[in-house]
Amino acid sequence: MSVLSSPHFHDDAKAYEYLESIVWADGIVCPHCGTVGGRVYDLSGVRTKASVKNPEGKVRHGLKKCGECRKQFTAKVGTVFEHARLPLTKMLQAVHLMVSSKKGISAHQLSRVLEVQYKSAWFLAHRIREAMRSGDLAQPFGNGGGAVEVDETYIGFKKGVDMKRGGTGHKRAVVTLVDRETGKSKWFHVANASAADIHPIVLGNISREARLMTDEATMYRKIGAEFAEHGKTLHGAGQYVDLNDRTIHTNTVEGAFSIFKRGMRGVYQHCAEHHLHRYLAEFEFRYNTRTANGFDDRERSAEAVKGIAGKRLTYNQSDIRA
Repeated sequence: MSVLSSPHFHDDAKAYEYLESIVWADGIVCPHCGTVGGRVYDLSGVRTKASVKNPEGKVRHGLKKCGECRKQFTAKVGTVFEHARLPLTKMLQAVHLMVSSKKGISAHQLSRVLEVQYKSAWFLAHRIREAMRSGDLAQPFGNGGGAVEVDETYIGFKKGVDMKRGGTGHKRAVVTLVDRETGKSKWFHVANASAADIHPIVLGNISREARLMTDEATMYRKIGAEFAEHGKTLHGAGQYVDLNDRTIHTNTVEGAFSIFKRGMRGVYQHCAEHHLHRYLAEFEFRYNTRTANGFDDRERSAEAVKGIAGKRLTYNQSDIRA
C-alpha cells in the first residue's frame, strides 16, 4: 500500500486528528489565552457560510472552543498553516512530498500533483520550509572531542554586483558545519565567505574541545588555534584526505554540498537571495533527518509538521516576485 494512501491525506477529519496528535502531543493548548489542559469543547457539525460552490456550507472539521476565553480555534491556529485556504489534506501531502524528495520538489511539480495554482503551491512550499527551520539553541557541535567539518560553497550570483575574474565577491556564499558524531549539520547564508563572517559562526556553534576539520583556506588558520585540534587538507594540491591521518578530511560536508547543489540547479534552478535561507533550512532539515540518522519518510514528515507551531509566514513576507 502506498504511503500516500494514509487516511489523513484524503479525509479532512482524519487530517485534523493527525495534526492534533502532533501539535497537541502534550495536551490541547488554547492559542488565544494560552491555557494548557483547560476546558475544551468539540464543536461538531458547524458549517461555513453558504456559497455558490457549497450551497450548504463546508463542515469545519477540528473546530474547538475554549471554556476559559470562550474563543474558537483549530490546531492550525498559531501555525504556518493558519488562514491557509487549501485543504489540510493537500497541505499534509505537500509536506510529505517535500521531505521525501531527497533533492526537493519544485513548486510547478507541487502545483501539478496537488492540482492547485502555481502561486498557491509556491507559497505553501515556503510555509513548509519555514516549519523546517529549527531556530533552536542546540548543543554545540563537537562536544566530547568529536570531529566537526566546516566548509563554504557558492550558489548563484549576487544581484547588481559585477562579475570579477578569479574572485568570489559576486557569488552568494553558504557556510556549512557537519558534526560527524551526531550526523547533524547547520547551514548559514553569509554576506561573504570571509573571516569576519565565518569566525562568529564557527565560534558560536562548535565546542572548543572539538577537532576542527577544514581545507587550507587562510581564514581558518587563526581560528583553528581556538580548538583542541585543527586538521586541514590541501585541496589546492589535489589532497582530499590526509595521508598520515585518514580522519582529517572534509568529505562529509562536501557530500552534503553535492546534494544541495544538485537540488538547487536541477530542481529549483533559480532562487532569489532573500529566499536562500529558507532553501538552506529545507536541505538542512532533510540532511539531519535522513535515513542514516534513523528517520524514514513517515517520521521525517511528522518531524516537519512538529515545526509548524509558533511560526507564521504571510504572503507579503514571502514576496512571490522573486
